[in-house]
Amino acid sequence: MFSSWGFPCGRIRLAGRAAAHRSALLHQRTVSSSAPPWLPLLGGAHRRLLAPGGLSPFAAAAGRGAAGAAPCASGAAGGGFRPSRVAVVVKTTRYEFEQQRYRYAGLSEEDLKQLLALKGSNYAGLLERHRIHTKNVEHVVDSLRNERIEVRLVKRREYNEETVRWADAVISAGGDGTMLLAASKVFDKFKPVIGINTDPERSEGHLCLPVRYTHSFPEALQKLYRGEFRWQWRQRIRLYLEGTGINTTPVDLHEQQLSQEQHSRAHINERFQDQRSDISGPHLLPVRALNEVFIGESLSSRASYYEISVDDGPWEKQKSSGLNVCTGTGSKAWSYNINKVAHQAIEEILKIAKKHGSLNMPLNMELVQKVTNDYNESLLYSPEEPKMFFSVREPIVNRVFSSSRQRGFSSKVCVRSRCWDACMVVDGGTSFEFNDGAIASILIDTEDSLCTVLLEE
Repeated sequence: MFSSWGFPCGRIRLAGRAAAHRSALLHQRTVSSSAPPWLPLLGGAHRRLLAPGGLSPFAAAAGRGAAGAAPCASGAAGGGFRPSRVAVVVKTTRYEFEQQRYRYAGLSEEDLKQLLALKGSNYAGLLERHRIHTKNVEHVVDSLRNERIEVRLVKRREYNEETVRWADAVISAGGDGTMLLAASKVFDKFKPVIGINTDPERSEGHLCLPVRYTHSFPEALQKLYRGEFRWQWRQRIRLYLEGTGINTTPVDLHEQQLSQEQHSRAHINERFQDQRSDISGPHLLPVRALNEVFIGESLSSRASYYEISVDDGPWEKQKSSGLNVCTGTGSKAWSYNINKVAHQAIEEILKIAKKHGSLNMPLNMELVQKVTNDYNESLLYSPEEPKMFFSVREPIVNRVFSSSRQRGFSSKVCVRSRCWDACMVVDGGTSFEFNDGAIASILIDTEDSLCTVLLEE
């Protein structure tokens, strides 16, 4: 299956293990030779690197602000980081979401309270979680301003590319979902994105700083200044679309929840216009996936029909409940829950093996647990590794459809849609129409790495 450029599924052609090896070398070279001077190298060593003209690569590329200040003091010891301007992206709490959702109906606060009660939701509980979140956001903002850092506080609808350009660093104040939102508009690999969990009792916050810094954020700032942290370059997935009937307009699924009509207009009104003119070559979508990309029919009860090629291998017709492709960051999220095996399943398999004489050792819960844990841990890998892990959900196998590989690591995945009403969803928040004739090339480019911070407990 060839695109108009003569390459299978887009311009970029990778070659299995060799490509992965080259990507790893490129990643290493990028971190060690293109990093800004405040970036600590592996092993605790530090190096001051200058771009042409004597400027750091960051300052040379940034050019932001009246003075063109880089987000660190040039004299920071040990690779410390001291931003001048920070954008704080604040999550929409469930309480705020319900307010926005029913605002069109002109409901009073008392009406909202009664409506939530009818749905079985606890109004007082939602309001209390909202207050806790707000208090912790205020703590972060006050801590930054006390250090004479200029702060721009933005909500989801206000967060845009101009805000990202303005900031030296982006802080997400919420949970993992807010971190994904904050990262979605950052394309500068040297612009740090830092997550703060503002409701640790109700949010996992896997992508955020350790919970203790929620209430002691000044301590985290001091560690940043002194360089007592490690930069983590989280790899992200980029997407190319080509073919017939594609719509490259992204739809915010949060907005869809607030207004189904708005979502329908976004997906339908431009559909026929897009179908009249095909995109001749692969079109790079304006998003990067930090966790995963999911492709499938919008109705979960409908099987997804598509063709798939892994690492430029042969195309295979498949029907399944959808396809998930994740990064190392996302290997601990949805992908893990798709593929993990329960103790019960392992125990039953081992019993069958013992019954057939293939297992001669004693069968006990310790063995069952060890095998289960070892398998499940094999599904996880470092966020910094430039590779992907794909998972075919519940594949249908018969004389027409096959699934030679239900899961595995890859450098590139190509998918041609044969679906009726499908979407390609990035990090559970941004959706693209992906129907019959559309082709997606899914791969990792180390230039899309997201700069994040690791702090010790």
